[in-house]
Amino acid sequence: MDFFSLLNLFGGLALFLYGMDVMGKALEKQSGRKLTQIMERLTSNKFKSLLLGAGVTAVIQSSSATTVMVVGLVNAGIMKLSQSVGVILGAKIGTTVTSWILSLSGIQGDSFLLSLFKPEALAPIFVVIGVIITMASKNPKKRDIAITMIGFAVLMYGMEMMSVAVEPLAQNETFQNILVAFTDPVLGFLCGLLVTMIIQSSSASVGILQVLSLSGTIPFAAAIPIIMGQNVGTCITAMIASIGTNKNARRAALIHLYSSAISAILFLILFYVVDGIFNFAFVDTMASPVSIAVFHSIYNVVAAFAWLPFTKFVEKLAYLTVRDDEEDDRFRQLDERFLSTPSFAIEQCRSLTNQMAELARKNLLDAITLLDDYNNEMVEEVLRVESEVDMYEDKIGTYLVKISGRDLTAEDTKEVSRLLHCIGDLERISDHAINIQQVAEEIREKEIQFSGDAKKELLVVRDAVKEVVSLAIDAFTSDDLTVAIQVEPLEQVVDLLKAQLKNHHITRLQAGECTIEMGFVFSDLVTNYERIADHCSNLAVCIIELAHGSFETHEYLNEVKRSDNQMFTKKFEEYKLKYTL
Repeated sequence: MDFFSLLNLFGGLALFLYGMDVMGKALEKQSGRKLTQIMERLTSNKFKSLLLGAGVTAVIQSSSATTVMVVGLVNAGIMKLSQSVGVILGAKIGTTVTSWILSLSGIQGDSFLLSLFKPEALAPIFVVIGVIITMASKNPKKRDIAITMIGFAVLMYGMEMMSVAVEPLAQNETFQNILVAFTDPVLGFLCGLLVTMIIQSSSASVGILQVLSLSGTIPFAAAIPIIMGQNVGTCITAMIASIGTNKNARRAALIHLYSSAISAILFLILFYVVDGIFNFAFVDTMASPVSIAVFHSIYNVVAAFAWLPFTKFVEKLAYLTVRDDEEDDRFRQLDERFLSTPSFAIEQCRSLTNQMAELARKNLLDAITLLDDYNNEMVEEVLRVESEVDMYEDKIGTYLVKISGRDLTAEDTKEVSRLLHCIGDLERISDHAINIQQVAEEIREKEIQFSGDAKKELLVVRDAVKEVVSLAIDAFTSDDLTVAIQVEPLEQVVDLLKAQLKNHHITRLQAGECTIEMGFVFSDLVTNYERIADHCSNLAVCIIELAHGSFETHEYLNEVKRSDNQMFTKKFEEYKLKYTL
């Protein structure tokens, strides 16, 4: 093999690995949220879990991505360790789909139909279609499909380059001697293990083996132990992903390692014992891309189903290795590993933001109760929850910024923007809860007694604010447009109440029914109520605007308040009548 052949070999390998990476990421991006939502609703049925793992891996073309996702899910507490076993086993089956795609390089025959499925024909077809879609379409989903096709074409072109480069190896004695060494089970196993650990993809390493088999010099005696090593080597990605996770996540990675290693070692022992007795004739025959795909599939399917009755055993083995329990961290859902699957990472942010919204609502309602019944325990609770809400904003905001740096779909970009907008408003609502608590403390310390009219008016605006907060947070957590559109009319009523309350207060002040000191406290309370309603309006507008594809808040508000907007006018009049002074 001369210099240029080596150059073609490594150039083809680079294109092959790059194409597989591009195709896998594009497929993962397209499947995105749907797959991850299915993973979240995982059933405890082992057989269904296995099928789910196989299906997810077949779609995203990466058992490593699936197992890393599982490690993250277990770390976040979304998936139980017992549920992860079936998915991990299923991932081994799903990854065999790639070897079947790559086996196209071994198609023999001169008919037009067969020739059409060979890499040298498929690659240019996919490139042409992919480039045309990329240049002609602005639809993000169509462009992702096009990128998948281009990635596949690059992969196939890389395989073709490698297959041409390895053809001279069929006559190379040195290469043949090296392959003879790999017929030794231990050396073959270690070769497959090390190569797969380096490139972190069993699909890619199996593909390389399939390309080498095109030279007609790879006997099954060498291919079998190499494939066993590849099945174990792929566990390195999950093991790396488990670094820094909680105990159960590390156990999930170990389940992947133990099930793969035990299966491979037992199979090799059993195979060579039986071969020693019966002398299998096929062992000395040369492997082809198709035969490697067949063996790879049969082995992984049989191994996965063979493990199903013993899932408790491998789970217990993982528990014996990682013994100590560990406390859950409420923010473990914001796992760095999820960033490789942005749509799923966004789901975790959405879940935590919903929790933040409920905390903000609780804090405000607790603070309002202090106006009537001031007690130190409730004050401590309000302060504690405010600290929690601040932490939520910091953690979620930081994580969302990291997500925004990834390659996102248009839909995911909008959702990141929505969440970034909303966590600020939720945090401010909780801040106003602290302000109300301080007003309540001032009322108690100074023994302030509002007039009967002032008390009634404050109760009216308080009830209006309670309702607007309830509407806004319900609309946010359920992403309900029908509820969101009710917020702005009520916010306008709160604005109207604020103006009326201030006018009435000035009248009472002039009549000597109220002191200036009372007036400051009264004004602070009303101002906080009005600003809370403003933040509720921001939340609702954000939901509505996102549904219409923009964040032009002022434009939306101007539009919704137009005199000919009958829906707004109707709701405004209803709330105005309900909360009249």
